[in-house]
Amino acid sequence: MPSDEFASLTEIVARARVQLPRGVWDYVMGAAETETTMKRNRLAIDRLGFRPRVLRDVSTIDLTASFLGEPSRLPVFIAPVGQLGHLSPGAGADVARAASAFGVPQFLSSGSPPSLEEVAEAGPDVVRVYQLYVTGGPDFVDAAIDRAVGAGYRGFCLTVDTAWYSRRERDIHNRWGIRWQKAGFGPGADFLAALSWADVERVRARCSIPLVLKGIATAEDARLAVEHGVDVIYVSNHGGRQLDHGRGSLDVLPEIVAEVGDQAIVLVDGSFCRGTDILKAVALGAAAVGIGRIACLGLAANGSAGLVRVLELLEDEMTRAAGMLGITTIDQLDATAVTEAPVVADPSALSAFPLLG
Repeated sequence: MPSDEFASLTEIVARARVQLPRGVWDYVMGAAETETTMKRNRLAIDRLGFRPRVLRDVSTIDLTASFLGEPSRLPVFIAPVGQLGHLSPGAGADVARAASAFGVPQFLSSGSPPSLEEVAEAGPDVVRVYQLYVTGGPDFVDAAIDRAVGAGYRGFCLTVDTAWYSRRERDIHNRWGIRWQKAGFGPGADFLAALSWADVERVRARCSIPLVLKGIATAEDARLAVEHGVDVIYVSNHGGRQLDHGRGSLDVLPEIVAEVGDQAIVLVDGSFCRGTDILKAVALGAAAVGIGRIACLGLAANGSAGLVRVLELLEDEMTRAAGMLGITTIDQLDATAVTEAPVVADPSALSAFPLLG
């Protein structure tokens, strides 16, 4: 199947919905309990309107950005997602191939096959970060750090919003992944619950590459992260899949950017699935935006080529929007480009794709 068969992101989502079994579809699209946090992710994006500037020369547009000091074709990275093997046979390796083909960074989740070394071999030129769920003691963490550094990973990420595993009711009712629901994250869940700032301090001292904390949702914790030497603050609510009734990621982003200033890089994810979504986050101070669900749907639609096509379509949407906003480079975006605006659709996992109903 040629990747250009998909003329829009909507077509990719539609194909993935047809091809995925119900349990896997709901695992990707679902969230915790009432799914309020996930809906607020979309609401936070949708209630921002643009303030376009006109009569500027936008005949040439360059959306390249920097990620951990390396160039990226867009201010976008592939967010870490577990269980990728249910979406594409190559799982994390297929993501690496797509990231390499297009030219954006990749976060690899420790919850996804294959091994971090195999993923590195699949895309050796990719700027890659290894994301670890801490399900073991110091020796377990140190071994993961050593393996990531040895395989050429540019950053090491601790996910810090999974002290307890949430109740994801779509999965519960589908009896999909029920062992996680019963036992937290399975063997080692007690280590996640006990993770503390002392552990962050120890990892920072042990780790020779930039340290990322994923799951920061308040200015207070962003300040503590900076004080503990964290290099990258990753604003995330796990796609609404952990704490229900949290705030949308884009609502949280400005207070964290203001708190850390230039003391840390700030990344964000949370239901960003259109080019305009990404531009809004960059305008509010994100150095790069993680794509999770839409990346998963690209994989489900057509493997590595499907994910490349997602990135191509996001680039096309971003380029056209940038031209209409009156900007030619990504660093020209700031908070003056956006303002509060009325919301026109009820937020949901699919509200960015109105043709799907």
